[in-house]
Amino acid sequence: MNTYTSDLVRGIWKENPVLVLLLGTCPTLALTTSAVNGAGMGLATTCVLAGSNLVISLISGIVPRKIRIPVYIVVIASFVTIVDLLMQAYAPPALYSALGIFIPLIVVNCIVLGRAEAFASKHGPLRSILDGIGMGLGFTLTLTMLGALREFLTSGSVFEVKLITGWTTDCLLPSAAPGAFIIVGSLLAIRNALSRRAAIKAGRLYVPPAGLDCRHCGFCTIDKKEER
Repeated sequence: MNTYTSDLVRGIWKENPVLVLLLGTCPTLALTTSAVNGAGMGLATTCVLAGSNLVISLISGIVPRKIRIPVYIVVIASFVTIVDLLMQAYAPPALYSALGIFIPLIVVNCIVLGRAEAFASKHGPLRSILDGIGMGLGFTLTLTMLGALREFLTSGSVFEVKLITGWTTDCLLPSAAPGAFIIVGSLLAIRNALSRRAAIKAGRLYVPPAGLDCRHCGFCTIDKKEER
């Protein structure tokens, strides 16, 4: 697998934003009551990721380090505004209404800002775009899958299509926050079990990806370290 392909597919499984990096949990839990909402939020985030990664990659060499975070936020906010206006104009009104405040809140989504700082600011435009698309696709697929599971377990439908016609009474737990936590935890367990099984078959010890958790990030203390 070449470098560009690796950049594109890495976010789908190996470094999935939700199932591995545990980022973007707020929209993940709040908006995945249906598959349509999950897909809509994921695609909106993907557009912002790809666009902001491209611009940040192009300007990273001329932005002073001490003000790079505010500059990155301005870039991200610009793309979020564009996506928000496009969705307001062309997306189905029900979808735009359901996503609501979470579209503007993409500005502070840790996936977007994290990829800007960790990848786009250190690599070229093409690799940065591929990384943004890959991470966005991983986020979209996870949100869509989670939304489909919650929607099916709630009412027996997927993408608003009734699969079990005799299901007339909704189950409230999957559509509520506790149900979301339970289903996400189950998906995390399945993902880790599959990774562990693949490692055992390959004859190697399974260890979680190194340096991909908050204890190894240090993103929140970057400016403090620089001041020292």
